[in-house]
Amino acid sequence: MTDRPGVTILSIHGKTPRIHDSAFIAPGCRIIGDVEIGAGSSIWYNCVLRADVSRIVIGKRTNVQDGSVLHCDGPSPGHPDGCALIIGDDVLIGHMAMIHGCRIEDRGFVGLGAIAMNDALIASDSMLGAGAMLTEGKKMGQRELWVGRPAKKVRELPDKAIAGMKLGVAHYAENAKHHAAAIAESGNGPA
Repeated sequence: MTDRPGVTILSIHGKTPRIHDSAFIAPGCRIIGDVEIGAGSSIWYNCVLRADVSRIVIGKRTNVQDGSVLHCDGPSPGHPDGCALIIGDDVLIGHMAMIHGCRIEDRGFVGLGAIAMNDALIASDSMLGAGAMLTEGKKMGQRELWVGRPAKKVRELPDKAIAGMKLGVAHYAENAKHHAAAIAESGNGPA
């Protein structure tokens, strides 16, 4: 693993984060325990990924934007195997989101300040709107927009919205390269 100044990477219970060398991890992040981050993904400033009681898996080219908190859940009477947090490829997670013990399929989108709880599902090409709260066990279908607290389906997403999400993924992948270079130029770490 490449040195990542300003980032806390902590092993716990014999589990150490596994971060692909091409992933961008911004200063101020805390990555703890059984966390896996895939190629080309970006974890932005001051995010916390804490996998101390289960695991967190993040696929390729996924971005977790500034200030977001990702956690999982250990075994409980309703979930004897616990609730791992599994995030697919090309996922967009907006600023200050709270993602806990759920599953986000490829190309899912989580809006600013949204919350997704244990055993919930954000399906491929679907969008959990800004500020929404997807409660425990709720399952979104593909290409659906859910909003509100608690979140409810409001409509199907048109092709234009899906295309916009794909542009967002490309933007964050490119922007991460610029931030990595700026950090290296500042003397605060390698590119």
